[in-house]
Amino acid sequence: MTSTLRPAEASGAARRPGRWAALSVLVLAVLLVAVDATVLGLATPYISEDLTPSGTQLLWIGDIYSFAIAGLLVSMGGLGDRVGRKRTLLAGATAFGAISVLNAYASTPELLIVARALLGVAGATLMPATLALIRNLFHDPRERSLAVGIWGAAASAGTAVGPIAGGFLLEHFWWGSVFLINLPVMAVLVLVGVKTLPESRDPDPGPWDAAGVALSLVGMVAVVYAVKEAAAHGFAWGTLGAGLLGAAALYGFVRRQLTLPVPLLDMRLFGNRGFSGAVLADLLTVLGLSGLVFFLSQYLQLVQGRGPFEAGLAELPAAIGAVAAGLIAGRAARRLSVRAVVCGGLAAVGLALAALTVLDQDTGYPLLGTALLVVGVGAGFAFTVTADVILSSVPKKQAGAAAAVSETAYELGAALGIALLGSIVTGVYRDFTGPAGTPAAAHESLGGAVEAAAHLPAAPAAAMLDAARQSFVDGLALAAGLGAAVLLAAAVAAWFLLRGQKLDDTTEPGPEHGAEHGAERGAERGAEHGTKHGC
Repeated sequence: MTSTLRPAEASGAARRPGRWAALSVLVLAVLLVAVDATVLGLATPYISEDLTPSGTQLLWIGDIYSFAIAGLLVSMGGLGDRVGRKRTLLAGATAFGAISVLNAYASTPELLIVARALLGVAGATLMPATLALIRNLFHDPRERSLAVGIWGAAASAGTAVGPIAGGFLLEHFWWGSVFLINLPVMAVLVLVGVKTLPESRDPDPGPWDAAGVALSLVGMVAVVYAVKEAAAHGFAWGTLGAGLLGAAALYGFVRRQLTLPVPLLDMRLFGNRGFSGAVLADLLTVLGLSGLVFFLSQYLQLVQGRGPFEAGLAELPAAIGAVAAGLIAGRAARRLSVRAVVCGGLAAVGLALAALTVLDQDTGYPLLGTALLVVGVGAGFAFTVTADVILSSVPKKQAGAAAAVSETAYELGAALGIALLGSIVTGVYRDFTGPAGTPAAAHESLGGAVEAAAHLPAAPAAAMLDAARQSFVDGLALAAGLGAAVLLAAAVAAWFLLRGQKLDDTTEPGPEHGAEHGAERGAERGAEHGTKHGC
């Protein structure tokens, strides 16, 4: 897209020395975020027992991290383009490690919610910077596809390492210890990253748009808050006001970006059908999966009675499938087609979620493990190829903004998924009918019911727990069914939006040969050509 040079002709210019060592640092960054996201679900029963949050507070603990990231990713992507992606990544990693300590020692639900929000602010600096640096490190498109696959595989590996390491810690230490595993990873990332990562930034970034940052943050947080409250408590004037405020702020953000000579986010990126289709696929996929991901650890521990370490091992097939699929996704997309791989992956995830609608309290592991393996394989294919499409659709100078859009879709999907599907699970759960004397705390969360049962006589406690667990499973099965519908709809949408989309096969001359500006202009012309011809 960005050069007429073929790979063999430009290979000497395109291959930056030390790029694979630098990739290892970026892998650590994404591993850090993935581990943190997965250990929370495993620790939720222990947080419920220790801090006794309400059901609403428990959902806030789960999704405030995604709220903060979704609201700030575009801003942080633009910041990295301006001040330097290496600098942004290392500063964010340092802050991420420090704030992890605050999460570990939070003593109230309110403090943990604040700590998770601050962690989201730090996390917003990491993901756009990692993808943008990959875009600038790897000029050969096939190498870049492999690098993106390794990046995605690291995220999937983090989802495996997180539950297993977290499960071990939870069996031997208090719940806050799961957040402290971020510290050694952060330390290695910073120390090695200072030496190996190259600095890159937009050579002509324009002024920092503070008003745009405020509008995007207010818009994202207010809209997601309104959706969450409406799903949990129904219509209310305050909820409507928050939704209107968020919609107005996002409208103002888009209008402002369209009028600025150098916008924080170039809205013309969405004129590329492949870019828009990949972003939409990411958002809907994560939205549909979020209900399962957030509540699966609670199902394994509080319903089926597994220990935290065993629950972590039980979730391993999803990570194994995603790692394997991510490493071959680029090759598969070139041999078949982008839309075949993405749509096939999304459809596989949707069918696996549909199979989980038959879950009950005693469901055997073969069904659950097989479904998780299929979810991992499908998501690995889809996410890796859409990330590659998004990165290859833009010139290098806009890599941070494009990566931020990709990650915003992911985090917004997670926040909306937890808000919508999580609220459905919570709403179904709260309606369970327990024996006389069932305390109110038992209706707030399944963890609260387990805690309350310890203070009741044996017979009422057993009856209450059976009713609570069955109600929780009913809610989880309903969320899986709705998630399946979302994933299958996403597969259909991607089939049309990604029609004719191909992964880039031309190699960009490296900046060390003075071709940076030409490569960027070539990419811009390619993007314009693709937009005009609908491909």
